[in-house]
Amino acid sequence: MKELSALEAVAAGKCPRCRKGKMFKYPAYNLTKFTEMNEECEHCHLKFEREPGFFIGAMYVSYAFSVALFVTVGVGLSVLGDFSLTTYVLSTTASVLLLLPILFRYSRIIFLHAFGGVKYQPDVLATNDKSS
Repeated sequence: MKELSALEAVAAGKCPRCRKGKMFKYPAYNLTKFTEMNEECEHCHLKFEREPGFFIGAMYVSYAFSVALFVTVGVGLSVLGDFSLTTYVLSTTASVLLLLPILFRYSRIIFLHAFGGVKYQPDVLATNDKSS
């Protein structure tokens, strides 16, 4: 099986150490359970929450995503025509609500990969992966 690059692991929501185990229990489109994370990697047993409250820092990544989304929707609407303030507010609110599961997940995934202090260790795969 092909090893994932760091960018592919982030995009797929995989563990930063082995790049094989899933970080979330359910798919993002399961709107009642999209927030539920696995406590540890199913392959290398890395604990995803590095310390109590670790993912509070993911709010900064989420904030950056939200600002980028607001700017994109705002610029897109201004290019398309002359709209009222109400249209801008409703459009940005609707876009954030529609993308909430994705924004939530990727803010946590990116935060863990970038600031979790976890290095990629492909040898962990060979010692702990029972499927190969």
